[in-house]
Amino acid sequence: MNSINDRTAKVVAFANSLADKAQAVSIAGFRQDNDIITKNDDSPVTMIDRNVESMVRDLVAKTFPTHGFLGEEFGSVNLDSPDVWVVDPIDGTRSFITGWPIWGTLIAKLTKESPDIGVIDMPALGERWVGICGNSCTFSSGGAQQDCQVSNCATLAQAKFYTTNILYFPDADRPKIEHLLQCTAVPRFGGDCYSYGLLASGHIDLVVEAELEPYDFLALVPVIEGAGGIITDWAGEKLTRHSGKKVIAAATPELHREALELLQ
Repeated sequence: MNSINDRTAKVVAFANSLADKAQAVSIAGFRQDNDIITKNDDSPVTMIDRNVESMVRDLVAKTFPTHGFLGEEFGSVNLDSPDVWVVDPIDGTRSFITGWPIWGTLIAKLTKESPDIGVIDMPALGERWVGICGNSCTFSSGGAQQDCQVSNCATLAQAKFYTTNILYFPDADRPKIEHLLQCTAVPRFGGDCYSYGLLASGHIDLVVEAELEPYDFLALVPVIEGAGGIITDWAGEKLTRHSGKKVIAAATPELHREALELLQ
């Protein structure tokens, strides 16, 4: 990791503490008998999701009272602040409620609409990625920490590619995803936020998703960029709080460009 200033170090330490506290709440409810609520968009949510977000929201308000907050479950406050926190308490609720350990907590800190610090925490796996845009990304597991670096994969023909269930794509986009699946070396489905951590650590090379909300993707940006990768929307534009729902992350500019050509 390159050196960071005291302010950034303080914010990173606070983001890690949020992830620690969120982990304690979420893991206590994992593989337990949780009531499942169906939201207006037909997606599931549990009280664990809501308890994690409430706790994180309260801690942010107490520690940084002038900062804004955007969460999946309880909306937003003070979004006109130059400093905004964005949280997805459980990314992969379907995994959580079915006992599958591939779910995580996403925490992003935005400065002037763009994410500069991001955390992907995987409580059931004991793994965590912390990214700082323009600086670095680290991976922690079992008390050990290492710097992350994306792969050098430059072509679809060599790429290990993760995407979500094709049913989650709009009808107009499904042929494009099917084409990508045919063009890549190792296509895989699922993973939610975990796929982006795997990309940051160099295990896979490409992730493409659609129908995402800001709390689904903003924490991913510092992780991917801190590890040397590229993450944009399907138009190749940088992701901000106002970006659309389509995201592509790639290990190299060449791979990113080739995948974009198929998506556009």
